Amino acid sequence: MAENSVPKKRDERIAFILLAVVLAPALSVAIVGGYGFIIWMTQLVLGPPTG
Repeated sequence: MAENSVPKKRDERIAFILLAVVLAPALSVAIVGGYGFIIWMTQLVLGPPTG
């Protein structure tokens, strides 16, 4: 590890961009897609909702 392990502004900016531009949208798509897949498979096995 480096002598000075204090994070620099550049490192913080890169981490923020990674989280805000890459990770958050990818996680959102994965959660919504996963939920839709669960609903789809449930309806495939149990049939459509009746009401």
